[in-house]
Parts: sequence; C-alpha cells; structure tokens
Amino acid sequence: MSDRLSIVIVEKDRDRAIQIVDALKAADDYDILVIGEESGLARHIAARSPDIVLIDIDNPSRDTLEELALASGPMDRPVAMFVSGSAGGLAQTAIEAGVSAYVVDGLKPERVKPVLDAAIARFQMFRRMRNELAETKRALAERKVIDRAKGLLMKARGIGEEEAYALLRRTAMDQGRRVADVAEALVTASGLLS
Repeated sequence: MSDRLSIVIVEKDRDRAIQIVDALKAADDYDILVIGEESGLARHIAARSPDIVLIDIDNPSRDTLEELALASGPMDRPVAMFVSGSAGGLAQTAIEAGVSAYVVDGLKPERVKPVLDAAIARFQMFRRMRNELAETKRALAERKVIDRAKGLLMKARGIGEEEAYALLRRTAMDQGRRVADVAEALVTASGLLS
C-alpha cells in the first residue's frame, strides 16, 4: 500500500458520508471516494482499486452482506464493515467472506481511524498466511512430483534414490531449469509413453 491510502466509502446517507469523510480527513491525508449506490458497486470499486473499503450499512441481510463483501474485493484489500445491530450469524458470514473488520453498533466518527488501522493489520496478517499456505501447497506438490520422477528413474535405470535425485539435479543444472520442472517433464513424458 502507498503512503497515502485510497479509501472507498460505501454509504447511502449523504450526511453520514460527510461525517465519515470529515473524521478520516481529521485523522490523516486520505484519497477518498464515496459511493452512495450499491448498484454497480463492484464496477466502481474495481475502477478505483482502493487500498481499503469502508462499508456502513444499517441492517444488512445475509445476501446483502455477501454481495457487498464480494463486490469490495476482500481478498484484494482490507474491508471494514459497520452495521447498526447484530443479527445471528452475520458477523461469521462477513468474516468468512473476507471482511477484515466487522463492527456492530454503527460507524462512529471517532472510531473510524482505529478500526481502519485494525482492518489493515488483520488483512495483512491473513494475506501473509494465505501466501504461506499457497507456498507450502506448491512445495508439497513439487515434492510429490520429484518423488514420482525419482521412482521412475529408479525403476528405469535400476539405481538408488540418491542417484535418481542426483541425476534430476544434474539434468536441471545442465538445462538451467529447476529440479521440479525437470521432474514434471519426466513424469509427463512417462505418462505419454505408458
């Protein structure tokens, strides 16, 4: 995120939108856009590509929550959602949809900045966790392919596991490729020959 955060505020009530903007401007120098209509929300947010989205809604239904959360791109940026009252299970639905902060009892101007900071911190923590999980899954998949390629080499050449891995590694170095890529090519070629 840049030094000057860009924020999209989703708020139908013009007076409340002005209060929110004033509270944000008093806290820091933000680039702010207010969207008063839910129609075309995803398009407006995508066009602006803000650093964070603040949504203020009185009494959301489960469908409205999911639609707003998905439109605001909670996996791409932090989303803080302010609701007037709690309804059973809606907080859970919002969090599962990727909302970074779900605040009950509405948006109070003096709470905007702390909630904004918490939403950003929580989003960054979950993004790191998602990235680590994706990297772990990728590494595991590569390990499986390498093990399969080693097995193919051991069977075809009558060599041990260490020799098979050394052969994969040497081939990768000679070709300027990664071991996992050479292993994938070998497994694919073996599948074609079977």
